Order: sequence, then C-alpha cells, then structure tokens
Amino acid sequence: MSLFHRLRTYAVTATVATVVAGSVAAVAMHTTDERAAIRPAACSAPLVLGAQRQIVACLDDLTTAGTVASGHTVPADWAGLHPAGARNPVGVPGMQIDGYFPDESTTNTHHGWNHDSQFVIRLPENWNGGLVVAGTPGNRRQYANDFTISDWVLAKGYAYAATDKGNTGSDFYRDGATPGDALVEWNNRVTQLTVAAQAVVAQRYGGPAKHTYMAGISNGGYLVRWQLENAPWLYDGGVDWEGSLWQADGPNPLTFLPSALRAYPADRDAVHAAGFPAESEPLWEYHNKVYWELTQRIYRQEFDPGYAGSDAEYDYAARPAAVHDAMRRVSLTGRIQRPLLTIHGTLDTLLPIGLDSDVYAGLIRDQGNGALHRYYRIEGGNHTDSLYDSHPDLLRPLLPCFRGAFTALESWTAAGQPPPPDATLPRPVSGDLANTCVLRN
Repeated sequence: MSLFHRLRTYAVTATVATVVAGSVAAVAMHTTDERAAIRPAACSAPLVLGAQRQIVACLDDLTTAGTVASGHTVPADWAGLHPAGARNPVGVPGMQIDGYFPDESTTNTHHGWNHDSQFVIRLPENWNGGLVVAGTPGNRRQYANDFTISDWVLAKGYAYAATDKGNTGSDFYRDGATPGDALVEWNNRVTQLTVAAQAVVAQRYGGPAKHTYMAGISNGGYLVRWQLENAPWLYDGGVDWEGSLWQADGPNPLTFLPSALRAYPADRDAVHAAGFPAESEPLWEYHNKVYWELTQRIYRQEFDPGYAGSDAEYDYAARPAAVHDAMRRVSLTGRIQRPLLTIHGTLDTLLPIGLDSDVYAGLIRDQGNGALHRYYRIEGGNHTDSLYDSHPDLLRPLLPCFRGAFTALESWTAAGQPPPPDATLPRPVSGDLANTCVLRN
C-alpha cells in the first residue's frame, strides 16, 4: 500500500472512530421522531458525518429502474442528459441514505425539506471496495447523475454519493454574501460529502474504500477538475465529462456567450467566430432559446451583480478587477495531482471545445502534469446527449464514452495499465452509438 493510501486509510479510520464514539451523543440531540428517521429499526444506516438530517431505505433496486417506482429519485433532475436508446443495468439491491448538511439557503425543495446541501448516498449489497462521488451538472439537484453515472457504477459494485452542491436552480447566485460565494460553496460541499461518504463506507463495510473516484458532467466536470487540483488526497482519480472552465483571465463562458447572443441569428460567421463550430449550426436555435441567454445571465449575476446593461453587450475583459477577482476564487489552473480523463464533444454548443477542454488540456501540460491526463475529443458530441435523438445523423452521445473512460481510469489506477493516448475519436458511420464507444481512433 502506498504512503498516500496508508495516510488516507488512517484518516478515514480515525474519522469513523470519532463518528462512532460521538454517535450516541449526536442522536441524543434529536427528538424521538428525528431519531427514528436517522436510525429506523428495520433498516439501520451508518451515521453521515456532519449531516443535520438523514433518512434511510433498504431497496431491492438502487438503479433508476427501481428508484423511479419507489420514489427514491426524481426523473426531472436527470431529464435530457442521456439518449433515449441508452441501456442501463438494473437490479442492484442495497441501502440509500438521503439527507442534508447544515445550510442556510433553501433553493432545494426535494422531500419537502426546503433545505440546500442535500445529498444521496447509495451502498450496494455486493460492494467492490470502491466509492464514486459526483456533483451535479448545471444547477440541478442531487439525483441529476442517477441515470448517467449512478446506475452504472452501482452495478459495478461501487458505493455512490452525490450532492446538490449547496445551491440549485436559476436563482442559485442569490446564495452567499459576496460575488463567487455560490461557486465556492460547490467545491466545499463536494469535499464535505467525499469525507462523509468515505466514513459511511468504512462503517458500512468494515473498512475504507480501496479507491475513491470523482465523476461529473459540465459543472460536475468542473468539480472533478477542481477537486483533483485542490483536494487530491481524497481521490485516486476522476473522469471529467465536458467540465466547465472557469478562469479569471479567460476564456470562460462570460467571454464567449455574449458574442453568440449578439450575433445570432443575423451573423452566422460571427457565431462561428465566437467559438461554435459551423457544423453545429442546426443546434444554434435550440441553444439560443434554452442555454445561451440563461447561462450568461445567471453566471454574470454570480460574478458581476453590479452590471446593469444588456447581457448580449457584456464585455468581461472590461469589467472591474473585483469581477475578475471573484472568478479567481474558483478558477482552474491545470495543477491536477491525480489521474484525470477528459471527454468533450467537438459539437458542444454550450461550452465550445476550443475554448474549454482544449484550453484546460493546455493548462495541464503547462503545469507539467500531462502524464496524469488523457484527453478524448469526441467528434459529433454535443453538450447534452438527448439531442442525439433529434439529430441522429449529426451527433454522437458521450455517455458510452464516459463509461469507456471510467473503465480506463480503473485499469490505470488499480492495475497500472495506462489508458489509450489522447485522441480525436471519429464519429462512427454505423452501429449502436448510444451504447458503444472505443477510446482509440
């Protein structure tokens, strides 16, 4: 066992000892009804370190095939993130813990709690010794990765944990006292959940996880990047699925979305110049209606609430230093310290690949960390896989490529087998694109 793993094992074991030693006192602080919710007699769960509330259910099936019917997921959270033809495993029995950490904001209404920093932890009966942690894409809630990530890793035997990141919805930016606070909380909540989930796993299975991985889509991919840069001791590696790139000096979404908003629909060449490939033109109308304006507005309000002009005319570079400083609080640097695999579609029409993952891969190389990174550019991949159903001759789902990348990460970290080299993967002209992807060109 490496020094890193010995230290992490010691830390988790010490944490579990503290939790167990304090559990009687912690439970005593709750009312009788709350104690019943924390430790129901028929299905006793480990205590979640730091949680203000938790409830537990032992289920015949932790995958969405079972949790939709039992009410232990919310399909609206994961709507639109996968192609209709995607096949998922079913029939994974185990325990689900839902709850929340102390927080003052109330954007998450799930369970009638009206309380942010909600989480879900799933513990399969047939555990493989690992843990996968995820943060949500966009401003979605804790079940957002249930179909795309949770189902598949649970079937492989992993414990799974996800957080709502501490604030949700299109008004997420109202959380916090100063610009940037809401995104700072995202990173803190992922770290908090990872520590708590590692302790839960050690309690439930009698020992710490042998491997802890992070995975996420879009803003969830950003969280993977940030954690591997800033809290690498918690993880063995991660898969970044088109993570958003926040950096104070640009590019970032506030530098390219205004250009697209100004140009569309009158100036096709200007939209292309803003970073969106000409081949993605059939997707522009949809993204203009659904994503571009909303994304620009709510993140501009997070970092620059004092701006009073049109978001289409917004000029990030000309804004006061305080705006750049707010974004610097959550900026990425490329200083990853654990293995990272990145996948990104060449037709991403929200976070264009040339202004996001291409740039981030360069940052990693500039930091001298290229040996820890693999980057797969997926021809025909868009930001959301559901649009494949309406554009099957143009697009390619990224879900199977994520699964291929995760499998490669497992082999890399557990068996020392390096993943395939960086590549731009051509779009297959035939086959089951919703369920197959090979990480070699």
